[in-house]
This record gives sequence, structure tokens and C-alpha cells, in this order.
Amino acid sequence: MNAPAESPVAAPGIALADYNHPSSLIYGIGNVGRQDDGLGWAFIDWLESESLCPQGEILRHYQLHLEDADLISRKQRVLFVDATKEADVEQFRLERVEPKMDFSFTSHAISIPAIMATCEQCFEYLPEVHLLTIRGYEWELREGLTSMAVRNLKAAIAYIAEISVLNETTRSYL
Repeated sequence: MNAPAESPVAAPGIALADYNHPSSLIYGIGNVGRQDDGLGWAFIDWLESESLCPQGEILRHYQLHLEDADLISRKQRVLFVDATKEADVEQFRLERVEPKMDFSFTSHAISIPAIMATCEQCFEYLPEVHLLTIRGYEWELREGLTSMAVRNLKAAIAYIAEISVLNETTRSYL
């Protein structure tokens, strides 16, 4: 299965097996009480229900915090999973993230690139970071994902599962 053409995938080498190690972190961002904002946590729920990556660190938080720079400074590899409202993301997007100091820091918002830049600045270290964003549609104070968000979550899961299998098969031949 290929990722939908509308959903750029710029991280073809990612495999879940790479995150099944204590030096790895999978970080779900969101809020299940705000409909599709719960997509990051739903991805984490899937990992846990399938007993995937049990040796890696798996977290859920409502939002990123400046202290996350310290957290990722102790990891080799990090996968952030979050919902997005961006119209240019048809279903999901998987991409490698680069550090960038920006002005997103407030008490309620800081970007992943800013967390990475802070990590690099403060700890002189930068892990490999990927971001899986999944398109959401509704953000009201209500529990439960919309049917379209569930469709996008399933597409993202299917893609991650398929490339993980392909990467494992390729590794076995090397």
C-alpha cells in the first residue's frame, strides 16, 4: 500500500521495530475530550493494544512543554504523533523534522522544531525525530473521533504497519 498521493511521506525508512528500544520515544499529543484532537492518543492506544514497541518509552500529553527538550535529549529516536487541521494534509503526513528556533513558545504552545532546537542548544545533542500528523476535522468539547478522523487514523496505521514489515523484510536480506 502506498501513502495517499495527497499525504506526503518524507520518512520512508521509519519502522516500528526501531522504536522498540529503551532509547526510543513515541509521544502522542492530544486531548481525547476534544474529538479529533485525540488522534495522537488513539495512535498510542493502537500501539498498546497490539503490544507494539513494549521496550520503547510511550507517552501521552495534552501539549508539548519546554521540558520535553530534556526528555528527548536522552533518546536516540523520537516519533511524535499529533492531529492536524491543515487542509494540505489529506489523511496523514509522516516526515522527518529538523530543529528550528521559532517564536511558538507560550504557556500553551511550543513547536516540535523549537523543542529540538532547544535540545540541541542546551544539551548539544539531537535525536532523530519524525512527526506523524493525522488529519482531524472536529475539535469540540466532546469525546470520540469523527468517522473521517478514524478513516485517516486507519490509513496512517496501515501505512506504518506496511513500511515496518517491508523494512523488516529488507533487513533480513542484508
